[in-house]
Amino acid sequence: MIDEITVKEKKRVVVRFSGDSGDGMQLAGTIFSNLSAVLGNDIATFPDYPAEIRAPQGTISGVSGYQVHIGSDKVFTSGDKCDVLVAMNPAALKTNAKFLTPQSIIIIDTDTFTSKDLEKALFTTNDPFSELGLTNQVIDAPITTMCKDSLKDSGLDNKTIVRCKNMFALGMVCWLFNRPLDYAMHMLNDKFAKKPTIAEANIKILTDGYNYGHNTHLSVPTYRVESKGNKEKGFYTDVNGNLATAYGLVAAAEKAGLQLYLGSYPITPATDILHYLSKFKELGVITVQCEDEIAGCCSAIGAAFAGCLAATTTSGPGLCLKSEAINLAVISELPLVVVDVQRSGPSTGMPTKSEQTDLLQALYGRNGESPLPVVAAMSPADCFDAAYMAAKIALEHMTPVILLTDGYVANGASAWKIPSLDTYPPIQPPYVTPEIQAGWKPYQRDEETLVRRWAIPGTEGFQHRIGGLEKDFATGSISTDSSNHQKMTEIRANKIARIADSIPPLEVKGDKEDAELLIVGWGGTYGHLYSALEVMQQSGKKVALAHFQYLNPLPKNTEEVLRKYPKVVVAEQNTGQFASVLHDKVPELHLYQFNRIKGQPFNVMRLVESFTKIMEEK
Repeated sequence: MIDEITVKEKKRVVVRFSGDSGDGMQLAGTIFSNLSAVLGNDIATFPDYPAEIRAPQGTISGVSGYQVHIGSDKVFTSGDKCDVLVAMNPAALKTNAKFLTPQSIIIIDTDTFTSKDLEKALFTTNDPFSELGLTNQVIDAPITTMCKDSLKDSGLDNKTIVRCKNMFALGMVCWLFNRPLDYAMHMLNDKFAKKPTIAEANIKILTDGYNYGHNTHLSVPTYRVESKGNKEKGFYTDVNGNLATAYGLVAAAEKAGLQLYLGSYPITPATDILHYLSKFKELGVITVQCEDEIAGCCSAIGAAFAGCLAATTTSGPGLCLKSEAINLAVISELPLVVVDVQRSGPSTGMPTKSEQTDLLQALYGRNGESPLPVVAAMSPADCFDAAYMAAKIALEHMTPVILLTDGYVANGASAWKIPSLDTYPPIQPPYVTPEIQAGWKPYQRDEETLVRRWAIPGTEGFQHRIGGLEKDFATGSISTDSSNHQKMTEIRANKIARIADSIPPLEVKGDKEDAELLIVGWGGTYGHLYSALEVMQQSGKKVALAHFQYLNPLPKNTEEVLRKYPKVVVAEQNTGQFASVLHDKVPELHLYQFNRIKGQPFNVMRLVESFTKIMEEK
């Protein structure tokens, strides 16, 4: 024990909540991250779900985690290592020991560290800390027992009482970081608005956990992470990538003056987009949970033909199933947004883990010559902009667009400044007009963009048919002429290539002019690559970063940027898919590669180590 509480100022802190999949770690982590955001901290989170729906209790395969990185200024990742680990059972301790540093503080529930619990977690001794080689400072509290004592007169059954123990751990963490409980209590009241008795019990346990730390002073110093960043003024909220994607689609529909239709089928980790959009009926959003992936995509194509902003959501296995329907949208030239929240494959693989392994499938995974635009989101908040721009491209260029996110950005959260739609570019679909009615044909094109006009069914004078068979260039009728097929194939490809004229150039960050190494990435790895850039610059190295959001077509200055630097390394969570694309697009360009396929985010210090070795190579 210590007689006086020591309060340490820190710029950044990483807290990892971990326990059995039924221990409520996701809720505890979400409340702590939201509370930190309200207090002005920047945040980045990473929910780490078990791959099994309900693994045996207390086993390693059932461990669920939620990591939150809070900072006084901007943070870009959920953190490599944790400063505080909440381990609600031995399995959680064993699974997460790799995320600890010698200075990390560990909070445990001693009631769950019995011989039986240790055996379930495959420990061979009764001293798990020695067995794992840990000498960390441990806050051990009989959390389950104290929860039972606290709520013994609540009228709740034992199972419900034990479920509240996540709030005791959260209360201890709030004390540790000097977090007031008011907002956490407000969140609990909102979550359990229809179950006031449950809300009251959780709030009581939350307060008990806080008071346990405060009254005993525990045996550790407390921390303060003050907000010191110069944030742009405005309203901020905590948003995960799937919610931001849903908002982006709604915003695009509003800007275009169209009704949003989502045809989807549940699949981890994309299902939440369907859930979120189903709540926006007052905005005219139509959501249909179809009987399978193919039906979800086909219904969206029908909605596109009818004049809606049409979207469908899925993950890697579902994208395979949708491929034939997506090709129908390619040859029919109808606007469609296909959101692919990537996860570990192949097949069902590891459904709750994140990868970047669907890129080649998005680019080439259809029969015939079927090019389409591919856009990738960089962060949870960026999912809003990426979804908006994917919809803008689809509507203005009459094409399906694949938007790639991944499990890390979809489930992770960050602070997001709620934007004004007035600051976003207009969305102007190429509708037919009365002036072109005379002699109009369904596949007449704009000479500059090669985009065909959109004739909404019911528009007088523009009755037409479309479908999956090849069309005659001049009349739009079905055609099997070989020369016509060659021409239509080239036109569809050129139409996609010309989209490069309307997307922003590739931006370079860091030492733009004299970098010795250019780091290249795409999609959800941005935060980790940018953090590695900062670390290397702080050590005096000349490094730059080019992060791609538009993967097809590539920005027009791509080759110019890549040939500017003496060494280029492409870092991605696959075996080198984007590197192979760049080899094809920029011939005779030597590329170094950094590839990891572990279902987990990049480790920043591992990136720094590998990039430094590349720079030092002769």
